[in-house]
Amino acid sequence: MLTIKQITENTEAVLRGLEKKHFKNAKETIEQAILFNDKRRNTQSILDSNLAEVNALSKTIGQLMKEGKKEEAAAARERVAELKEQNKSLDTQMSDAATELQNILYTIPNIPYESVPEGVCAEDNVIEKTGGMETALPTDALPHWELAKKYDLIDFDLGVKITGAGFPVYKGKGAQLQRALINFFLDEARHSGYTEIMPPTVVNAASGYGTGQLPDKEGQMYHCQLDDLYLIPTAEVPVTNIYRDVILDEKELPIKNCAYTQCFRREAGSYGKDVRGLNRLHEFSKVELVRIDKPENSEQSHQEMLAHVEGLLQKLELPYRILRLCGGDMSFTAALCFDFEVYSEAQKRWLEVSSVSNFDTYQANRLKCRYRSAEKKTELCHTLNGSALALPRIVAALLENHQTPEGIRIPKALVPYCGFEWIN
Repeated sequence: MLTIKQITENTEAVLRGLEKKHFKNAKETIEQAILFNDKRRNTQSILDSNLAEVNALSKTIGQLMKEGKKEEAAAARERVAELKEQNKSLDTQMSDAATELQNILYTIPNIPYESVPEGVCAEDNVIEKTGGMETALPTDALPHWELAKKYDLIDFDLGVKITGAGFPVYKGKGAQLQRALINFFLDEARHSGYTEIMPPTVVNAASGYGTGQLPDKEGQMYHCQLDDLYLIPTAEVPVTNIYRDVILDEKELPIKNCAYTQCFRREAGSYGKDVRGLNRLHEFSKVELVRIDKPENSEQSHQEMLAHVEGLLQKLELPYRILRLCGGDMSFTAALCFDFEVYSEAQKRWLEVSSVSNFDTYQANRLKCRYRSAEKKTELCHTLNGSALALPRIVAALLENHQTPEGIRIPKALVPYCGFEWIN
């Protein structure tokens, strides 16, 4: 979250940033934050003054008794008792103001970098780069849900029977392809210096607040109400929360972690062609990259993550493009975000497969994730994360773009992981 110092010292810049993100009621929200901060500070000032007076009076009472000034000592005791009673009320007021301030700060999104383009929605995103192999499909090319049925790879109806829509069942070579992609992505991450983590797939509310999914995405997360636990929407949540309330040594940075997990998203309100087949699921597999770095190095870390994801798509021989997201299409927590999309020749549309984001100090401030410099100064870290990669749309693009009259060709880099070159 934003620090109150950012808000009070750079109010106009914060408001401009919130306007770029199209955050509603920005001015009123910032004014409320400043109001509760002033109330907290003013109450603290009165409380400090009272405590100083209590301490001073307490020291004089004994001396007054020694000098026989019993009436003055009694008056001092009454004043101490009066101040202590006031302090109870002041302490409650200060605590309430701090809580209100914290709750308001939780609702304010991150401020986008200057390099983030203006815009309201996906149509305003800027295409930074296109690449990959052009695809020439047979005239009777099929979308992936028809290919999955033809080659008995994925059973969508069985998933509906067992659980509901958005929970497919992978079978035979479809299941092998999933496992192959997971292992391929993890190996590539390890070769790039990432340490593999196997985290829980359920987290507590503190973890959700730590990375910013709560309260912003509460309605999109599956909530186990009895235990007050949440199914993770991405491995970013548990992996980044490893460093909640941690002070790292500067020498430990950058931290580079990767994790494969199942991910769960309610995707409330999704419907139509965008949810056909694997296009939008409630449960899916994903390999996530998480980096924690010093502020001056986070831009370079971001570029390295982008290069890593691009390399994966090149090895999978898929046509792709990289988008710089506009302010209105960015996530609540991101300061800068690039999306990777692969082209589905059969569906004639682009499918998002990765978002690679720099959160600046926004998550670190929520997490209290800090590092101690060589000068023994404690500062907030920068956090970054990106999908490398999310499987459903990668599988969809692989099936559709690599289909031939003879069957579906497996990209060369994936063959050692699959154990087969063709699906036919």
